[in-house]
Amino acid sequence: MARFTFRLPDIGEGIAEAEIVAWHVKVGDRVEEDQQVADMMTDKATVEMESPVSGVVVELAGEVGDQVAIGAALIVVETGGDVAEEPEAAPVSEEVEVQIEAETPGFEEVVEAPPPAPTPAPAPAPEPVVEAPAASHRAVLASPAVRQRAKDLGIDLTQVKAEGDRIRHADLDAFLRYGSGQGYHAPHASRAREDEAVKVIGMRRRIAENMAASKRAIPHFTYVDEIDVTALEEMRADLNANRGARPKLTMLPFLIAAICRTLPDFPMLNARYDDEAGVVTRHGRVHMGMATQTDAGLMVPVIRDAQDLNVWQLATEITRLAEAARTGKAKSEELSGSTITITSLGSLGGIATTPVINKPEVAIIGPNKIVERPMFHGDDIVRAKLMNLSISCDHRVVDGWDAASYVQALRKLLETPVLLFAD
Repeated sequence: MARFTFRLPDIGEGIAEAEIVAWHVKVGDRVEEDQQVADMMTDKATVEMESPVSGVVVELAGEVGDQVAIGAALIVVETGGDVAEEPEAAPVSEEVEVQIEAETPGFEEVVEAPPPAPTPAPAPAPEPVVEAPAASHRAVLASPAVRQRAKDLGIDLTQVKAEGDRIRHADLDAFLRYGSGQGYHAPHASRAREDEAVKVIGMRRRIAENMAASKRAIPHFTYVDEIDVTALEEMRADLNANRGARPKLTMLPFLIAAICRTLPDFPMLNARYDDEAGVVTRHGRVHMGMATQTDAGLMVPVIRDAQDLNVWQLATEITRLAEAARTGKAKSEELSGSTITITSLGSLGGIATTPVINKPEVAIIGPNKIVERPMFHGDDIVRAKLMNLSISCDHRVVDGWDAASYVQALRKLLETPVLLFAD
């Protein structure tokens, strides 16, 4: 029988290696041509790997979380044919071939024997969900990480109810608590759970590494001020009421437009700091990083040349990039090159945040939750919509006076939003 060694192809410009974030097969499994076998992460994008041949898996490159170099063996498949797929690779993999034979005694019997009949479940128990075919994991919208976790837990994703348009880890947690056949338990009924060791891999590991590097290298300081967005919210409501076929406006396009309008007077904020070379590059264009929560973790798609876009164009680009990031379809160039970042928790936003700078940038802006409170307007007490705005800066590049002055300039635009549309 011939063996085909599927080597990790070049799946991204300048990429030297990729991380295994999910296996969809195991040694001994039968795979068909074009069947998905693994999910590989390069930088911030996840790529699905498909087998180019049919056969039986005899070797996998490593475990989830391992790095595989471009051109290295990812999976070895015994094709059962007479054609040797990659004879030139034989000298390189000779030691591996011997190891495979040693680790899989009686392998010929595994290949040629018909698959065993499924073991019937005990009479009193319902049909277990683990017998659902693997394809069921792809019959619903879910990230590779969620599908892998469901597979490990033996959960049929078609039986899981999602709060939104796709199944997330929280939906799996709810299914385990209430919908796994163990009966419904009221939320207040505390039930002890066993400790769970979760390997930090994929996007979570990259986020951890990037955040640790930012906090180690950058002396952060955060400035917070309160902004009256009553007039801005009224303008936003009027624009949405007359938007026609244009996208609905959230607060974010206005914030980005205001940031772009004020940055030319504060060039030290729209900058990147190369601490090894000791050089600060002040950028003339605004490539706005937009922190976006996804099933895999926090990603930062980039709005290119945000200074050239109006609020409607910004709204369209925000929606497009956020959806691309959440579905794993964002291109590598859409996930890099930002010069300043905005991060928002939306309706979950609290009183104030202290966001972590997206290294090597020198500033990150975080709008917080809008609340309605009474405030003095001259001698009168009026109802106002107020929002705290946070900005974290790299103190090696930005002084506290600069950050405070910038927020005051931003505040003037946001409290008098008509200025956003003035030349």
